[in-house]
Amino acid sequence: MDKIFIVQEPNRLDKFLALNIEASRNQIEQLIKKEYVKVNGKTISKTGLKLKIDQEVEVHFPKTELNPIKDEEFVKNSLEDKDVKIIYEDEYILVLNKPYNLTVHDAPSVKDATLVDWLKLKKISLSTISGEERHGIVHRLDKGTSGVMVIAKTNEAHAGLARQLEDKSMGRYYLAIIDLPLKDDLIIEKPIARNPNNRLKMAIIDNGKNAKSAFTKLVSSNNEKYDLIACKLFTGRTHQIRVHLSTINRHILGDNLYGFKGELNKINRFYLHAYNLYLIHPITNEKMSFTANLSDDMHNFLTKNFDMERVYDKIDETNIISSFNSFS
Repeated sequence: MDKIFIVQEPNRLDKFLALNIEASRNQIEQLIKKEYVKVNGKTISKTGLKLKIDQEVEVHFPKTELNPIKDEEFVKNSLEDKDVKIIYEDEYILVLNKPYNLTVHDAPSVKDATLVDWLKLKKISLSTISGEERHGIVHRLDKGTSGVMVIAKTNEAHAGLARQLEDKSMGRYYLAIIDLPLKDDLIIEKPIARNPNNRLKMAIIDNGKNAKSAFTKLVSSNNEKYDLIACKLFTGRTHQIRVHLSTINRHILGDNLYGFKGELNKINRFYLHAYNLYLIHPITNEKMSFTANLSDDMHNFLTKNFDMERVYDKIDETNIISSFNSFS
């Protein structure tokens, strides 16, 4: 599908497109860099090109399509122990409960099959606006984090969901089990960037990207050593919850990368779970909310160490949401 616009006043190409098409800044940048934009018939790859009055801007929107998967047997074998559960699906969006130890999309360091490979294996139609490796991916979760994600099946849905990420009308609440109880509910607002001494980690860096997280205490373990907490992100930085918790000497159980030390060496991942997702359907405008059941390992740990009657009461969706009402 192509759209043509006539420039009415001087502007930068990316800013002009932001005013005329429904897409996020990142999507506009991708359209230009992938040479889907022409100015007066000439293909343009420079986002900051200065436009003049009466110039013609043509934008090509690639069709939603199924793309070839990696070797099918390799993908099947790699995903054999990864139980991806579908929570909701219609012709525009798909909501999933991602298992831990599954990477969302390809990157140079990724060797195993990804969630995108699983989607292609299932022959699910995916949006194409974010590029080959990220078809359908609106937001992501770390490999070790389990929980709820929304997938875009069309480019129109993808653009709508991306706008919600930017204006914060879509978001998630997380559950985590930490190694020391919280003293109080709190907000941490500290900038995050790549750790200059360890490229696998992020860190609090003065000139990093703004990052803001809220944490609220839910239940302490029977021996009062651990806390089940809820977390809400106001920004979406890599490893944000883990980095911010480490600044108050709190660590998610199993998160050895950010300083967890303990006797629980049988934990093979960190206990962080994206529990609840709220959004507005990008096509119907219906307000929607989805909850992803805890993974078996987290549930079993809670059962052995916490009063489950209190846990079930505290992780009720309404309670989780209301526990953050005092935060802004």
